[in-house]
Amino acid sequence: MTMRIVLCLAALVAATLIHLGISSPLPLATKWVLATSVAPDLFEEVRFYHSVLPRLAMALLAGAALGLSGAIMQEATQNRLASPMTLGVSAGARVGLYAATVFLPGLAAAYGEWFALAGASATMLLVLAIAGRQGIGGLPIVLAGMALNLLLSAVAVVLIIMNEFYVRHLFVWGAGDLTQIDWQGVSWLWPRLLLALPFALLLARPLTLLRLGEQGASARGVPIMQVLALALLVALWLTATVVAIVGVIGFIGLIAPNIARMAGARSTLDRLVTSIALGAALMVGTDAVALYGSNFTSDMIPSGATAALVGAPALVWLAASQMKARDHLRFFLPKGRDRMSVPALGLLALVTAGILAASFAVAVTGEGWRVEWPSELVFALRWPRIAASAAAGVAMAIAGVVLQRLIRNPLASPDIMGMTSGATLALVASAILAGGSIHDAGTGVAVLGSATVLGLLILFGRRADYAPGIMALAGISLAALLDAIVQFVIARGGEEAFAIVGWLSGSTYRVQADEAIFLAICAAAFLALGLLARRPLTLIIAGDTLAGSRGLSVPAARLGMLVFSATVTAAVTSVMGPIAFVGLISPHLASLLGARRAGHQLVAAALIGMSLLTVSDWLGRSVLYPAQLPAGTIAAIIGGSYFILLLARRPR
Repeated sequence: MTMRIVLCLAALVAATLIHLGISSPLPLATKWVLATSVAPDLFEEVRFYHSVLPRLAMALLAGAALGLSGAIMQEATQNRLASPMTLGVSAGARVGLYAATVFLPGLAAAYGEWFALAGASATMLLVLAIAGRQGIGGLPIVLAGMALNLLLSAVAVVLIIMNEFYVRHLFVWGAGDLTQIDWQGVSWLWPRLLLALPFALLLARPLTLLRLGEQGASARGVPIMQVLALALLVALWLTATVVAIVGVIGFIGLIAPNIARMAGARSTLDRLVTSIALGAALMVGTDAVALYGSNFTSDMIPSGATAALVGAPALVWLAASQMKARDHLRFFLPKGRDRMSVPALGLLALVTAGILAASFAVAVTGEGWRVEWPSELVFALRWPRIAASAAAGVAMAIAGVVLQRLIRNPLASPDIMGMTSGATLALVASAILAGGSIHDAGTGVAVLGSATVLGLLILFGRRADYAPGIMALAGISLAALLDAIVQFVIARGGEEAFAIVGWLSGSTYRVQADEAIFLAICAAAFLALGLLARRPLTLIIAGDTLAGSRGLSVPAARLGMLVFSATVTAAVTSVMGPIAFVGLISPHLASLLGARRAGHQLVAAALIGMSLLTVSDWLGRSVLYPAQLPAGTIAAIIGGSYFILLLARRPR
């Protein structure tokens, strides 16, 4: 243990020296004198003492706290994938502080950590309830946490859009930024972290005994529930205090404890102590990368974004390497009708047509709710966004049906599989690097990003035998990476940032008539192509062997369907931005209605997707009138809730 701690401290010292070298041009001897005795005089000396040193101290404290929090969570759950980020705790703390800032600004300024703790605790309780006792040690609890991450990110966007001026000062904070202008933040944080340290160290022995199982630990006098409650409370406090002062910085709490294990830390106390040192070293190193990268851009790069760049691939790798037999748990869809008749399909079409008509005729105005066909001017303003929503719903539903049949995975959809994130990342990166509007990048860039990500996921999926939980986790990890980049974009501020946030939420605000027509033509073409591919879609879901024996070239069919799905997703994303969960829900609901055959499922899912996104757009412009919410955000909240219910229904 002693040698391991020495090596960790050596890594910490090396990261600190690199950080100091990047952040200030002063000689090392001068930095030492300023840090220990001499008062600063020149501008660079003042900047070093009041900005560089506090930032370094904040990185050390935040990294140590997150490393310790992740280690406690992993020891308490006996799950190497547990961390504040993967269990949704960090996102819950962020939303708790956002909500307090909006509704109770005075109390939020004085007691922000308590609101962050409340949000983190509520999220943790919900994750535990979804996963159940048997799911704590495997992928179910991580899937639940990451799904809540997506859902809470949508809620955070709602709070931002509704209360721009109240939360504007939180933009940089939300991206996970360690910038300091004095020692006030450090002075605020270290006593609160010190308060939790004795409890964390006292938990070492009972957490060690938990490895014996519930019966073995109880036989040795360990109060199981009390120990778990105290351990999680300490971890939540550490996370909430860090989030309250520097925002969300993900993955440090995941990576540090796992490196400690790989380095040979066997006992619980050893892992806790080693995770503290490694967390601090990782945070300092991550912040050094952020500082170095900021030299090549006009904007400061938040540390949260650089942590996500490293952490998202690490999460996928850990999920694959540490997967156990119980992590292959299957997910079953709710039982529905055995078949769907043509009259039932016609009735669904009539309902969808009624929803489309109602979205035109039913609206709220300054005089209240009105039910009437809009005037020519209002119709001209309203039809592009309704047409775009309907077409996007059709396209995403078709992509969801194809992916679920292709991979034989009920959790497959363009967003869960990461295709939407790939297209979005390509478009955002193009806008940031090349400048200009995000709408100028075009569908080609989106197709490239979507296809690249999907290809990588499929290669990875072969190794995991396309296990539903693993594939879903890989896609959700990409979504977490996207969220970090979104926070970086928001942190830049300005009206352009709000425009990008609206687009990233699946907005129809700026859809032009030509874009709506383009998307409608694409949706019709995608549906026609899907219906032409009914036979391959029917054969491939029965297995590669049977499909090959019936004359289907499985590799060619799979490649063609993957390219098709990537193109569908990219076309929607380039016009409306990322649309989440529509491609997951629509095929499920179609199956519930009895649409089991490929052709029936494609048509039924397309109608359901059209209805869902049209209703989401209508709710977005009606419920909070005159304020408006993006259709994609409403759909994400509805779909995210459904996804969480699906996880909760998993056989235990």
